[in-house]
Amino acid sequence: MKISKDEVLHVARLARLDIAEGEIDRFAEQIGTILDYVDTLKQVDTTGVVATSHATALTNAFREDEEAPHLSQESSLANAPEKDDGAFVVPKVI
Repeated sequence: MKISKDEVLHVARLARLDIAEGEIDRFAEQIGTILDYVDTLKQVDTTGVVATSHATALTNAFREDEEAPHLSQESSLANAPEKDDGAFVVPKVI
């Protein structure tokens, strides 16, 4: 598919890219080659092929989110290096 210089400049402007005048023809040829390949892929018969979102089968390795009793305030603060009035004391970050 032949891409014009104006189309290359338009895409470059949308992508906020500065393209040197001497590179416009090269980019037009490269974009044209990519679009030709996409057209080739469109011709492939994919009927009966299950759509996938990943190349490999992914499963969630995490446990189910089940409700459980929470720690008491005393248990939470038991190993705190420094605590004050029922809260953790941490260094001030500015």
